[in-house]
Amino acid sequence: MTPKMMKAVVTTGNGGYERLEYKDVPVPELQEGEVLLKVLAAGINNTEINTRLGWYSSSVTESTNATSDDGLTPESSDGGWNKETPFPFIQGTDCCGEVVGMAAGVDKTLKGKRVLVRACMREHGYDSLDNIWMGSDFDGAFAEYVKVPASEVFPVDCDWSDAQLGTIPCAYGTSENMLHRAKVKATDVVLVTGASGGVGSATVQLAKRRGATVIAIAGEDKHPQMQPLGADRLLPRDADLLALLGEQSVDLVVDNVAGAGFPTMLKLLKRGGRLVSSGAIAGPVVDLDMRDMYLKDVRLIGTTAWDEPVFPNLISYIENGEIQPLLAAAFPLEEIVAAQQLFLTKQHVGKFVLLPAHEG
Repeated sequence: MTPKMMKAVVTTGNGGYERLEYKDVPVPELQEGEVLLKVLAAGINNTEINTRLGWYSSSVTESTNATSDDGLTPESSDGGWNKETPFPFIQGTDCCGEVVGMAAGVDKTLKGKRVLVRACMREHGYDSLDNIWMGSDFDGAFAEYVKVPASEVFPVDCDWSDAQLGTIPCAYGTSENMLHRAKVKATDVVLVTGASGGVGSATVQLAKRRGATVIAIAGEDKHPQMQPLGADRLLPRDADLLALLGEQSVDLVVDNVAGAGFPTMLKLLKRGGRLVSSGAIAGPVVDLDMRDMYLKDVRLIGTTAWDEPVFPNLISYIENGEIQPLLAAAFPLEEIVAAQQLFLTKQHVGKFVLLPAHEG
């Protein structure tokens, strides 16, 4: 029987770790078309930290790490993804869960299924780019239970652990969406920045799955852990890419790093090349020489809203054994502060995951 109360991490506002409160809150009540999930695993992403810090505000120009380390905690109405963040609320964009309850209008065969949640929800349909996100626009998975629309849960049949499945939704969904939008094909040479992170390591795998030649950039100390992902070439972060690769050597740059290295990315692109991004962990404000863009007919592709095929694709890749999870570590939910602190050191490869205790 589902309890009336649950443990959750409530984010109370923009600020530091003191804004994360592990406490008892009511289990969410279902409305028509919704399911209740027992959270089995919830991944940690940059976005949860960015949202807490108010990093999405136009007033912030530093990297996530700099914003955190300097104690910058702007109280701003534009600090969330779409609008003002609905503090206090429960973060957590990644969710592997078990369907334990359902409201009217829901397929009863979902009961008891292990599922992944499509965190990016296109509430006005796929002809509109409007989107809302679990754990950013409404309560997410940093809790023992979460409610979501039944249309956004996808049963998955595989032998992966709950923690391994918890690494998938945000990172792999974001990556697959970028490659889908950029129309990656087997003849492409793809350069992936920040390749040891959650999105980056997913992109290496998903681009290789499409047959592309992949050049991955990551800290040299992480290269041994990255070898199994299949990159054709691994380069260190401080590499002179223009000297090593040459101008106009790459068809697609997948860049979620941005920052000071951005101008080099455009010089590496061939005529008609593409740069796709869904993040800017090294800093959101970049130098752009327009000549590097228009003289080579380069396309810059921004992505946030996931397209319709993206999540069903991921489920099929998992069930067909075409990708592998990259679980760096798992922590009890109540240790979220320690987990986020370690996450920000960027010493890991892959994803961190939180595991609710479900006591009682």
